[in-house]
Amino acid sequence: MDSAVLFDAGKKGRGLRATKELNTGDVIFAEPSFSAVVFDRHRSGSIVSEPYKSEELQNVGSPNGSNTAGMHQEDLPNVSQELSKTTEREELQDLISGHTNWFISIHIPLSSLAARVLWRMHKDTGIVSDSQLVSVDQLEDHVADMSQEELKKLQTDVHNFLEYWSYGRKQHSVDYISHIFGIIKCNGFTLSDQRGLQAVGVGLFPNLCLANHDCWPNCTVILNNGNQSALSSALHSQRRIELRALRKIAEGEELTVSYVDSLNLSADRQKKLKEHFYFECTCEHCSKHINDDLMAAAADSEGAKPSADTVKQVTAFSEECLQKIEKSRIEGNYHEVLKLCHECLEKQENVLADTHLCKLRVLSVVSEVLSYMKVFSEAADYARRMVEGYTKLYHPNNAQLGMAIMRAGVTHWHAGQIEAGHGLICKAYGILLVTHGPNHAITKDLETMRTQTEMELKMFKQDESVYMTMRDAALKKQ
Repeated sequence: MDSAVLFDAGKKGRGLRATKELNTGDVIFAEPSFSAVVFDRHRSGSIVSEPYKSEELQNVGSPNGSNTAGMHQEDLPNVSQELSKTTEREELQDLISGHTNWFISIHIPLSSLAARVLWRMHKDTGIVSDSQLVSVDQLEDHVADMSQEELKKLQTDVHNFLEYWSYGRKQHSVDYISHIFGIIKCNGFTLSDQRGLQAVGVGLFPNLCLANHDCWPNCTVILNNGNQSALSSALHSQRRIELRALRKIAEGEELTVSYVDSLNLSADRQKKLKEHFYFECTCEHCSKHINDDLMAAAADSEGAKPSADTVKQVTAFSEECLQKIEKSRIEGNYHEVLKLCHECLEKQENVLADTHLCKLRVLSVVSEVLSYMKVFSEAADYARRMVEGYTKLYHPNNAQLGMAIMRAGVTHWHAGQIEAGHGLICKAYGILLVTHGPNHAITKDLETMRTQTEMELKMFKQDESVYMTMRDAALKKQ
């Protein structure tokens, strides 16, 4: 924690600020989890729970949740070996079976994480290292800010928790367990797999919890899973988060992260932050409604813009269609997904701009589904439009932008558009060097792809026909 210090941030409460000048991509601090729980679908020999959607996970106080929207199970690596390492038997015995009813529809992880937090506090107290700035039970719980409905649900959750809490363990008051549940709800961080494609658990990182929110932050958070295949514990690198600088940060400047996806209208971001984190966001992007006009923009076809009523009607149609698209995607009915996407895009044509949120969400889904179905040329066209829209809206070093550009690059590469593919992969690599660092698994993957596409691009420029013949032969073998 040499680069950050705790300070009084006024109305925002506590915060972190830089103790020295930081450069873009610097790791400000790294922190192992105080406690964490892996979702049961990624463990063996434990209780089985329902799968959880990415949008639900974002609500568990994820400062920089993984960008899982639109990804398909078939696209994802097998992560059961990556994050299903069991901890001490004593800790596992303290896990409860999750007969709770949490506000945000995540049952098992919150109850299990609460049990693990209590187990760790009994074993090591609330502070486990000299670099930890505050004890876990000193973190904010916002129980006093909850509505009557939320408090009623919380009371039920706490009652159920205490009923299943292991007999013989230290007993706690209702108020204390409520405090722990509130801390987890407001501060839990979504854990992703090694390549950032899928949310697989929730963890509590005390120092990270002290970083305040900004919709255009100067820092990002990445989970580094470490060396999970090491045979010797001496070589094992602990899973940890890294707080990384997105730009140059001056000494004394507050360190901020984003608790929500910035790709939402300022009013929607403020509503979500108020509902889940109990504060009014007054950051510059919210106060000045920056990018709101682009995210709700009408198409400008040869200087002729559609009427406000037409834009409103098509937006409403798009939102309804997106719900149907998501339902079909979850069911694995990808042909129906494509049908709905094409119908929606046809309605949006010459009405909604390519930076309109509804159009971007359709472009994201249709490009990914077409890639999954190996219709790469069509997928590449949609991916290109999606990236152009994202680039106008996201911070230039945003991790989600980097991931989107990477996927677009791979799609162009598979479509035989090697020049465009290589350029996009290089651009994504530059972003992820900042957000993930050179040693992260996904950055290493990109480095391999960058080398491969560079070699193929040289072959393409030397003799296009020979390159295309070799490429077609390679594709037939797959």
